[in-house]
Amino acid sequence: MKFNFLTLFTAGLILFASCTSNSRSEDQKGTDSTEKTIATATSTSKIDVSKIKVADAKTILSRKQVPILCYHQVRNWKATDGKVGKDYIVEIQNFKDQMKMLADSGYHTILPDQLYAYLNTGAALPSKPIMLTFDDTDEDQFTVVRPTLDKLGYKAVYFIMTVSIGRKGKFVDYMSKEQIKQLADEGNVIGSHTYDHKNFKKYAGKDWEEQLDKPTKKLEEITGKKMTEFAYPFGLWNAAGIPELKKRGFRMAFQLSTKRDEKDPLFTIRRIIASGYWSPKTLSNSIKNSF
Repeated sequence: MKFNFLTLFTAGLILFASCTSNSRSEDQKGTDSTEKTIATATSTSKIDVSKIKVADAKTILSRKQVPILCYHQVRNWKATDGKVGKDYIVEIQNFKDQMKMLADSGYHTILPDQLYAYLNTGAALPSKPIMLTFDDTDEDQFTVVRPTLDKLGYKAVYFIMTVSIGRKGKFVDYMSKEQIKQLADEGNVIGSHTYDHKNFKKYAGKDWEEQLDKPTKKLEEITGKKMTEFAYPFGLWNAAGIPELKKRGFRMAFQLSTKRDEKDPLFTIRRIIASGYWSPKTLSNSIKNSF
């Protein structure tokens, strides 16, 4: 694959069409203080997931869904940003205001181990749990998102597309290996988002090696940790591909806002995109109405 193609791919496809979302929503009433949230924001107690037995699909589907937000770029809009692109670009102050709203409303971030334990065993979660996820490796997720979340005691999941690691693009720069490792070392979770964002529903032949095996190996070398979470490009999945994820040791996979699979709900976990057009209040309403 040539660099010219990758530049066009990452600048165009990722910027404007990384994912799709069906959610828009309404109102909220949180009152807890930011200080209280900082003190208890993320449960960091170790969970031995190796001892957890996977529950049957009916049990998992019966549990109340945890709100999971999906972000892409966090930067100020430019004159060259199109209407569709702005849906995936949350401006910096708006992002900070959204995070403050979550903290003031009493939300506590959780990570995949906690979600996995909860879905399979009903393990307790913090009050008002929420998961924050960031797709596509954009550098602003390190330079803007990381310090914003740190101030609130929040942790997040970063789904990395390995083709873009360390790249400096015309429209967007991407995280380096060192930045990705630092995020992991600081208690965040790194997950796989394929090599170059190819539609999961179209994988055949060597795609499984190129889009899953090689990226997984690279991310494990960078972080020193096993990759157990996967995010579908564009949020698109098919049941036929789920066994391939299981074979490779993935335990959960994240789509977007379509219905979960009745046989494999752990591999079709729902997220909603936090739109660049949403105010904190609109985001709050969407969380309540989507989950």
